[in-house]
Amino acid sequence: MRNVLVWYGELTSAGSLRRRGLVFLLPALLWLLGFLILPGLVLIAVSFAERGTYGDIVWNLSPENYKRALGFGLFGWSPDYLLILWRSVLVAGVTSLFSVLLAYPLAFFIASRPERTRYLWLTLVIIPFWTNLVIRTYAWFLLLAPESPFVKLLASLNLVQPGDALYPSAFAVYLGMVSAFLPFVVLPLYSSVERLNWRLVEAAQDLYANPIRVFMQAILPQTLPGLTVGVILTFIPAMGMFVVPDLLGGAKYLLVGNLIQQQFGASRDWPFAAAIALGLMLMTLVALRIYRTRATEVDLV
Repeated sequence: MRNVLVWYGELTSAGSLRRRGLVFLLPALLWLLGFLILPGLVLIAVSFAERGTYGDIVWNLSPENYKRALGFGLFGWSPDYLLILWRSVLVAGVTSLFSVLLAYPLAFFIASRPERTRYLWLTLVIIPFWTNLVIRTYAWFLLLAPESPFVKLLASLNLVQPGDALYPSAFAVYLGMVSAFLPFVVLPLYSSVERLNWRLVEAAQDLYANPIRVFMQAILPQTLPGLTVGVILTFIPAMGMFVVPDLLGGAKYLLVGNLIQQQFGASRDWPFAAAIALGLMLMTLVALRIYRTRATEVDLV
């Protein structure tokens, strides 16, 4: 009788509950197995293979692709791929920074709206998701073209040469990246701002804290969960982005995502592309693990 449990008024056992739980979990487990675990295992196997003469995969297993990703080639060591990685980290970091700077006032603005119009503003934030990223990126061609009012205004101020477009350029890349990832920061940040305890903010103001200290000590700690989620959802995809840099950068602003896309595409060097992709995934997992460990230590303190 000790193994008999009551579950929603039904007599059952621990084994029966485990079997029922497995039935409920089975679709999700099969999904992860088919679309995440098995492709990951194939990617690992391909990363140790070699590229054939005509782009085929030759199963001569060796770590040469990883050595090549670290810069070791036939003519010695070269920092080219590491520079591409550094540029990708820089672009992802700057994109995350500007997205956060724009998301905070936008999240506070939406949270301060009346409830009947608040969801309308949230819908406007989500609307870009209704359009394909490639189409949204091509739309920047019209906004940054020489005929656009914004570019004509800059030309009248002698900030750009008359008749010049603002693309391809690093400015266009950052503009396209921030516009693509801004909703990923606004939505989780808004959820934290909406639950903000304003009594703590008022207490900080009553103690004559300046606006910066009010934000750092009363607002930032309360919105940190949403901010963390937003930065993760922005930084990680931005590291692997290739559409925006390829189009708005004129195929001259090479990032890790562009490098992987080129190796899988025109170069047909699938083993090398797999090694780079796995290296990027490993870096992401290590970074998330370090963040998780430090966040746990801060919570314990």
